[in-house]
Amino acid sequence: MFGKLFSLMSTDMAIDLGTANTLVYVKGHGVQLDEPSVVAYVNQNGRKVVHAVGKEAKMMLGKTPIYMEAVRPMRDGVIADFEVAEEMIKRFIQKVQVRRSFIAPVIIICVPAGATPVERRAIHQSAQMAGARAVHLIYEPMAAAIGAGLPIDEPSGSMVVDIGGGTTEVAVLSLGGLVYSRSVRVGGDKMDDAIVNYLRREENLLIGEASAERIKKEIGTAKAPENGKGMSLDIRGRDLMNGVPKEIEITEAMVAKALAEPVQQIVDSVKTALEAMPPELAADIVDKGIVLTGGGALLRNLDVVLRERTGLPVTVAEDPLKCVVLGSGKVLENLDKMKGVLAPEV
Repeated sequence: MFGKLFSLMSTDMAIDLGTANTLVYVKGHGVQLDEPSVVAYVNQNGRKVVHAVGKEAKMMLGKTPIYMEAVRPMRDGVIADFEVAEEMIKRFIQKVQVRRSFIAPVIIICVPAGATPVERRAIHQSAQMAGARAVHLIYEPMAAAIGAGLPIDEPSGSMVVDIGGGTTEVAVLSLGGLVYSRSVRVGGDKMDDAIVNYLRREENLLIGEASAERIKKEIGTAKAPENGKGMSLDIRGRDLMNGVPKEIEITEAMVAKALAEPVQQIVDSVKTALEAMPPELAADIVDKGIVLTGGGALLRNLDVVLRERTGLPVTVAEDPLKCVVLGSGKVLENLDKMKGVLAPEV
């Protein structure tokens, strides 16, 4: 009876606290929030006073006045700025709490499998300070596998590659647990950086983070097009030779060349996992293949490149961006039955 009363009075939620985006799943209501992990704040006597979070704050990146700063408090899947991250979580919780709850929520929050105990504790404490009644952690590849509908409870291996903004998580799951996991600090952010560096080096053009992200989303590809240049996009930036703004045309072939290094790092991490796993599970992966989740899985032809370089079947999950939050949401809905998939307490 008390359990029912608690659920009526509190808004339990699962949070995918990503480097690029934060998604919040509310128990019984599904995904209720999907916003950039960006905070704009004003410095007042050494104290950071939050001005905006999410979409509103992202629009301010690189455009803030002197007295204001727009930052991303998450880096490589973990908290880089504790004070700002805590405030961001608090604001996102307030946004999804449609009614005033009498009781603080139970929160399941995702962490990279390669996060250190200190990094896990920081995420745990941030959620607690933001007003949670109880905090449970779940490893991102575990949540991604559940969200992608992989049969993690079976005595056979399932391989998931979750490519987020800050990290790529490669994991093999069997019998409801992680058999192998590896976090590589390469993801959407590194792809954006690679595009910025390529244009600076090859075209003497300096562009911002938002422009790099737009290039990646619109004409980004992991494999150079066969017909030469492929699609093109006009992009504006600052000419490094004479310091004035200029516009150039960027082609798909150029972007494929720029992204070659981060793509190779993802391929290498998959190959390392295949070498490290037990032979029985490796045999299962040959049959079942690899499932790609996370925003990075949307990079065109990434599945093709992985298929070519590993010789294994590779599929992209149905809704790669939401796999992690949907998986942790499923655990939240069935918490008593699925407690075994949660990460160890910090």
